[in-house]
Amino acid sequence: MEAPACCCGDRIARLARDHAGKLAAIARREGVSPADALDVVQDAFQLILARADFAALCERSDEITPLLATIVRNGARNLRRRHHTARPHVPLEDVPLAEPADFPDALAAAQLEGCMAKLGEVHRHVVTLRVLEELTGDEAAEALGVTPGHVAVLLHRARKQLERCMTG
Repeated sequence: MEAPACCCGDRIARLARDHAGKLAAIARREGVSPADALDVVQDAFQLILARADFAALCERSDEITPLLATIVRNGARNLRRRHHTARPHVPLEDVPLAEPADFPDALAAAQLEGCMAKLGEVHRHVVTLRVLEELTGDEAAEALGVTPGHVAVLLHRARKQLERCMTG
């Protein structure tokens, strides 16, 4: 007599038993605390269970583990980002306004020029096209021969480098 086929719930339970520790280790490598890593793993299993194609996914059990690992990795990264970028809300009236004398234009321009020189060629070119020449993302992408999404990423990274340089 043939053994009855295992249902999806049993497969998920087996996956949780066999891979929860490995998935938590993936989350820990992304820089979250042990407790947050377990939360991320639980969230990943909940996302898998809530998928519309869950039953079909159970039939392709070799795809579930890599999918879970990806969900855990992205969840841990998102959690880490939210934690590090969260800032308390400060009412606008409590923010002190800077005096114009606090920002001498010549000094700021010289500092910005030095910081621009420290950027890599591609980042410097993206900043020039997008900020100084005021091209759209699509126009800059066409000029550089890359996708508009890549231009956005390069511009974001260049701005962060400039910010660190200007405040450092």
